[in-house]
Amino acid sequence: MAVITFKQAITDALREEMRRDEKIFMMGEDMGIYGGCFGITNGFLEEFGEERLMDTPIVESGFTSMAVGAAMAGYRPIVEYMFSDFVTIAMDALVNQAAKQRFMLGGQVKIPMVVRTPTGSGSGAAAQHSQSLEAWFCHVPGLKVIMPSTPYDAKGLLKAAIRDDNPVLFFEHKIGYSVKGEVPDDDYVIPIGKADVKRAGKDITIISYSYTLQKALKAAEMLEKDGIDAEVVDLRTLSPLDTQTIIESAKKTGRVLITHEGVQNYGVGAEVAGVIGDSEAFFYLDRPIKRFGGDFIPIPYSPELEAQVVPQVETIYEKAKELLK
Repeated sequence: MAVITFKQAITDALREEMRRDEKIFMMGEDMGIYGGCFGITNGFLEEFGEERLMDTPIVESGFTSMAVGAAMAGYRPIVEYMFSDFVTIAMDALVNQAAKQRFMLGGQVKIPMVVRTPTGSGSGAAAQHSQSLEAWFCHVPGLKVIMPSTPYDAKGLLKAAIRDDNPVLFFEHKIGYSVKGEVPDDDYVIPIGKADVKRAGKDITIISYSYTLQKALKAAEMLEKDGIDAEVVDLRTLSPLDTQTIIESAKKTGRVLITHEGVQNYGVGAEVAGVIGDSEAFFYLDRPIKRFGGDFIPIPYSPELEAQVVPQVETIYEKAKELLK
């Protein structure tokens, strides 16, 4: 295994899949000569050419709609938005077209397309470039939503998304691009819809995903110094959701903290809490389920204020300690 960054894992997955299947092409803003907003596609234009790596105008609604049509025609497009906030411009193409066509046409077509996009706060990009909007798409039948936290998961899940015959939204935390981890040299795919227990424990379950999962692991290390054995569950895929792993962990520890960067109100944490509350795990709980998400406020530009409105290592640690009182 090689130790690489999350960013490199994404680049490697894209390059390997494009070499594997000539039906795959990519489109988005500044993907060619510039190499992508975060440098993910550096060198792709030289290798694959303009027909398979298409620079687009700043019209997400237009090129996303083109991708839906191309997918229906048998191609496997990968769309990149410079920031996840710009999904707002392509909502009709994603929610009313990509998600529904296979159903409305009685299975006569497939929609094998992936939308990749950097998400989240922490870079001082202010309110219109720092949101975490994943919960919106978990509410839409027909869309799959993936948010990995490690290079290993990023590569394996992106390959799975590209090979899937349904539309997938693949959110990559922009701060998480620098996370390092071991990744196999051989080809591998991680099944969509399967969570992963990143740290086994017996006293409390911390459920998270994306870059907040990395913070949860560090909070678990702090808890360990206090004699508290925390289990950390990485959802990895938000839709479809691995309810079995969630329920089993809740039954095991009896205490559950769910944390994510997206705003707490109506967020992914509410669905996870509902899964536990509607299952036999409810009868194993020693404390009420605790949700800890982002504040119900636009992300501030100020770095100091930005850090205060989303969960951090220290605040996840404090929430866990409160739950254990």
